[in-house]
Amino acid sequence: MLVLESTLLNSYTECNNFKFVIPKEQHRTQKTVVPRDELHAFVIRCMEKVGTKRDHASVLADLLVAADYRGHFSHGLNRLDMYVRDIESGMCVSDKEPEIAKETSATALVKGNNLLGPVVGRFCIDTAIRKAKTAGIGWVSANGSNHFGIAGWYAMRAMEQGLIGLAFTNTSPLMVPTRAKKATLGTNPIACAAAANNGDSFVLDMATTAVALGKLELSERKGLKIPLGWGCDSSGKATTSPSEATGLMPLGGTEECSGYKGYGLAMMVELFCGILAGADFGSNIRRWKTTDRIANVGQCYIAIDPSAFAPGFSDRLTELNNTLRRLEPAEGETEVLVAGDPEKKHMAKCDKLGGIPYHANQIKYA
Repeated sequence: MLVLESTLLNSYTECNNFKFVIPKEQHRTQKTVVPRDELHAFVIRCMEKVGTKRDHASVLADLLVAADYRGHFSHGLNRLDMYVRDIESGMCVSDKEPEIAKETSATALVKGNNLLGPVVGRFCIDTAIRKAKTAGIGWVSANGSNHFGIAGWYAMRAMEQGLIGLAFTNTSPLMVPTRAKKATLGTNPIACAAAANNGDSFVLDMATTAVALGKLELSERKGLKIPLGWGCDSSGKATTSPSEATGLMPLGGTEECSGYKGYGLAMMVELFCGILAGADFGSNIRRWKTTDRIANVGQCYIAIDPSAFAPGFSDRLTELNNTLRRLEPAEGETEVLVAGDPEKKHMAKCDKLGGIPYHANQIKYA
């Protein structure tokens, strides 16, 4: 095992005893494989260095490792520096816990108390899970939160308890609405997870923009162009240059390709999050990666007990999944996938390699 000293930030050199495994066949492709436990320990050391409580740092590490393990590289190690800076600058704290401000048997309003987003999110989804087990549904909205990583992590936490899980969050204004030039809404992701039979599942985890900002950042870092419809320039027109993109396009891209639907979905998420929870919303949220004021992000978490409805839920979901996967692929394609299948393939790849494969530039950045 090759041991390298990796520097996240110049002031955090004590954090950086990061072990990498580089299989021989990957030298040509500049891939570095990092064992998941090493990545988890690295995140904890970096966060503790700037004063994060260990249990809060561990929750964040759980999420970041899960993101990269599932192949969502824009929200894993790629985002660690942001969480470090949020704690270091005092824009995010680690000396409190989330608390319930108002609740009924099936709902709750949670005060995030400006804690790390994953800490708030885990508290909220666990609250929703608890309520769903007694009331059939748990609906929790939160204010005073921060960036919470991949939405699917929370939805899957409910799925693992035999429930249908959903998670939403608003974010810093990065989306340029259809027919506009200025970024006004966030990427505002949606996640939904439900278990089928024999370990099968449906796990949807998507932004309401065409892609997350991290995908543009990674493309620029790798020196790649972006597909038309991912980002737009200062005039509001689609561009293939990540460096020229001043905003993200809604899911669908241009208006001709139904980008207005992604725009509408982003507003729906905002309704459930910032507006319902009394958090900041739209262009009121602080700009991305700025530390001039707290984020006050709004989030929503839902858990639904399928047993409160028609029996046989998992059987029908299994049947639907199998029907879709058995469809004849289009010309040039090899298979039809269900939401969550690409992530399963990536996790199987990681298991085979003994860790998570990173592009050399991602490691250099970290």
